[in-house]
Amino acid sequence: MKYHLIDNQLFIKNRKKFTAQMKPKSIAVFNSNDIFTTGADSTLPFYQHRDIFYLSGVDQEESILLLFPDALDKKHREILFVKETNEHIAIWEGAKLTKTKATKTSGIETVYWLKEFDKVFFDLMTEAETIYFNTNEHYRQAIELESREDRFIKSVKDKFPAHNWAKSFPILQSIRGVKEPEEIELLQTACSITEKGFRRILGFVKPGVMEYEIEAEFMHEFLRNRSKGFAYTPIIGSGYNACVLHYIENNKPCKDGDMLLLDVGAEYANYSSDMTRTIPVNGRFTDRQKAVYNAVYRVKEEATKMLVPGTIWAEYHKEVGKIMTSELLGLGLIDKADVQNEDPNWPAYKKYFMHGTSHHMGLDTHDYGALKTPMKANMVFTVEPGIYIPKENMGIRLEDDVVIQEKGTPFNLMRNIPILADEIEDLMNQ
Repeated sequence: MKYHLIDNQLFIKNRKKFTAQMKPKSIAVFNSNDIFTTGADSTLPFYQHRDIFYLSGVDQEESILLLFPDALDKKHREILFVKETNEHIAIWEGAKLTKTKATKTSGIETVYWLKEFDKVFFDLMTEAETIYFNTNEHYRQAIELESREDRFIKSVKDKFPAHNWAKSFPILQSIRGVKEPEEIELLQTACSITEKGFRRILGFVKPGVMEYEIEAEFMHEFLRNRSKGFAYTPIIGSGYNACVLHYIENNKPCKDGDMLLLDVGAEYANYSSDMTRTIPVNGRFTDRQKAVYNAVYRVKEEATKMLVPGTIWAEYHKEVGKIMTSELLGLGLIDKADVQNEDPNWPAYKKYFMHGTSHHMGLDTHDYGALKTPMKANMVFTVEPGIYIPKENMGIRLEDDVVIQEKGTPFNLMRNIPILADEIEDLMNQ
């Protein structure tokens, strides 16, 4: 790992929050992600399952966390299983967690080697009545591959058919959505690294530069600041490409007179940042570009003010739609007749602003978090309105990450990242 070791008190707190909601005599198990092959002997880089990381801080493959608050033997109320290391593994793959380091990382005293899992698990299941399965029920999930968790669930159902089953996801969605101070600090670090990348490219972008060259500049700055790299596949779209919401080819030249949309965020310690800025390739906005840009900025500012405790996510988006409708009328992109005759299920503004305004942020770029209940303080959301005009080869989106406060306006984790049109021009033309 490139990041500094996180104080294990964070993970101790997270486990306490989870176990407080478990049923009596129940066990919860969390598995690491698989390492995926690309063919022959090559593999993709390992990315830890966010749930086991959230609860333990362990960032290593083939690890298992077991929580059993009612275990008869106190030492078995929290157990970490890690891959046994040796000199051969250390030489070929690098040092792995020892039992001592696993305890220091997680705050869990009982650590076993992975080969002991089946025996220990069987013994503890004789004491338990319910097993919590860690299923993926994220509202945007669209996974086709069978995961390590999926295989574990199949195995347990086959071997322990008389046990009750429960789901970890509702608990995790509730507790992961509200961030601890340590998590907000880690998110701030990710956002600050993103700021460094953005400031780097402001002096680099000019007509003729390739989108992938800009991607490389971001990656350079991210890596040199202890990030593994991008928190998600970056979108670097110039001209018409900015109107393709998930454009990721990043292989076209940036042309004089075009706008360049940058949806880029660094990760740090597995925590994500999610920034979007849109800048003029030649360093100067045209009057039309600036008018659209400032309209998007005003929507973002007004939307941010609505992110307060008690706000309902679906109602919030409706209100943002009203603000965007007003701005689009002012820009002449829609008229009053369009609004009067609009389909309530697809309002007139959706022609130019077709995606949502906010999503939870955290360990995942689209993080876990309650969406049907009122917002709470210390939830972290993006704010990302946009206007996309394909006929004008222009797409403009602006996005910050903000923390809901007990009172007042949300705290902007990206407050230091340039966003005002005049500031962008000044920095690009220094």
